[in-house]
Amino acid sequence: MSSPQPSRASPLATLREGIGVAFDALGANKLRAGLTILGVAIGVSVVVTMAALITGIRSSVLEAFESAGPENFVVVRFDFTSVQFGPGNGRPPWWNKPVITAEEADRVGRLAAVDEALYNFQLQTDIEYGSQQLQGITGQGYASGWPKYSQGDFIAGRNFTPAEVRESRAVVVVSSALATDLFGQLDPIGRSVRLSSPFRDVRDDFRVIGVFEPEENVFTAAVEHWIVLPYTAGLKRLKADDSQAQILVVPDSAYTQSRVQDEVIAALRSARGLGPREENDFALLASAQLIDTFNRLTGVFFLVMLALSSAGLLVGGVGVIGIMLISVTERTREIGVRKAVGATRREILWQFLVEAGVLTTLGGAAGLLLGAAAAYGTAHFTPIPARIPLWSVGVALGAAALTGMLFGLLPAYRAARLEPVVALRAE
Repeated sequence: MSSPQPSRASPLATLREGIGVAFDALGANKLRAGLTILGVAIGVSVVVTMAALITGIRSSVLEAFESAGPENFVVVRFDFTSVQFGPGNGRPPWWNKPVITAEEADRVGRLAAVDEALYNFQLQTDIEYGSQQLQGITGQGYASGWPKYSQGDFIAGRNFTPAEVRESRAVVVVSSALATDLFGQLDPIGRSVRLSSPFRDVRDDFRVIGVFEPEENVFTAAVEHWIVLPYTAGLKRLKADDSQAQILVVPDSAYTQSRVQDEVIAALRSARGLGPREENDFALLASAQLIDTFNRLTGVFFLVMLALSSAGLLVGGVGVIGIMLISVTERTREIGVRKAVGATRREILWQFLVEAGVLTTLGGAAGLLLGAAAAYGTAHFTPIPARIPLWSVGVALGAAALTGMLFGLLPAYRAARLEPVVALRAE
């Protein structure tokens, strides 16, 4: 008559038992367990926080491009999205590209498929009013139709006219934040401010004719103080550098973006006398290309942060090895008893792997809470709508559990290999 086989617990019961034993082990070794959980929590919190920040920034960027007009595009001197970092030849990537001119913007603006072609360049200036002085103000030299490309409203005054652009009038539109900080409770319209270049010894008095409040997004929150002036006044009165001038193109709604781009390319090639086999010496950048560039940059940044956060997981993993080896040593007799009553090596291995996984999963949960707190603080106190994506929760907990099982494999294997007779002799 054959002897009865020992009963085998179901996988679910084994898992439940392993979790219970794991919590008992954590309670018995609070300091070691706490340090291990802390290491994992730091690594996971970095991953979750970065995922929340990147998700929030990306959604803000997409909303900003959408509000500015998804069909709009920019004519620039060179395609900066294709610039490769390397030793190079010491020359800037635009050295052999001609500067975009206001005449070319006028030519593009006369196309039937184009609603507006805005000549534009950026400049830096200092601004003075009475005893008040603000430095490093971002300025934009623009054609008069710039509000079509900038979402927001005039809360006081008006925009400058095409005639004021042609005549290089010393008029300026200021942002609402700049108007508040510069004039306080005074009405800014009609007041004279002195603009000066921080790079050249030039200055001139400009009359404030408008106050513009942009729609809130990640870009407007980053730069609150700015001015807009006729590009002709910037060139004539402030000697602004127009080497990186561009044309902001607003297509006519009756035409597709690709059709408008084809017509703009044809017009500029004709104006520059380019032959059929010559490449374009300018570039067109649409919102989709800029978003793709942004995604690549944030992707690289996120990979770097993942690499840094893995250091925290590594610390937690080393802690798992230490605490589990100690646990195996302290519970050698228990292992011998379990094997004597029929537990297999696989069951012992599984028990200790579950213990290690529970340990690091607790660290992952703590890291999620830390990351959620960081995301909430960022969204509450900054313009970045940081949000934790669902995939990052799964990745964080999965990475934490996997870390525990990988680093707990050696102690678990050691426990599973113990001979019952030898283990039962342990004190």
